[in-house]
Amino acid sequence: QVQLVESGGGLVQAGGSLRLSCAASGRTFSTYHMGWFRQAPGKEREFVAAISRSGVRTWYADSVKGRFTISRDNAKNTVYLQMNGLKPEDTAVYYCAASNGVVLTSEHDYPYWGQGTQVTVSS
Repeated sequence: QVQLVESGGGLVQAGGSLRLSCAASGRTFSTYHMGWFRQAPGKEREFVAAISRSGVRTWYADSVKGRFTISRDNAKNTVYLQMNGLKPEDTAVYYCAASNGVVLTSEHDYPYWGQGTQVTVSS
């Protein structure tokens, strides 16, 4: 089992940047694929980005491709989401999640979730 704690959210103007971090407990972090999801008010939670156990492979939602970058540091048990060129439509609660599954773009493949961090982008 792994416990996840996100940080780094906040209020930023459109066009700005934020870096989210997700710290994982336990010694098995490197055995999990990691993902970021987000949920805007009144909307369903959606996939943002995912990264393989080793960090070699990454996946992105079309809406963030070219603007967001997911990375991980297995020595620090941490996964990051660098968000550049933020838009008001990126406003949401961002969650990190851990998976041993294979369909990393689906929230149903992630049994472990953090509490979320709020990102608000003003226009």
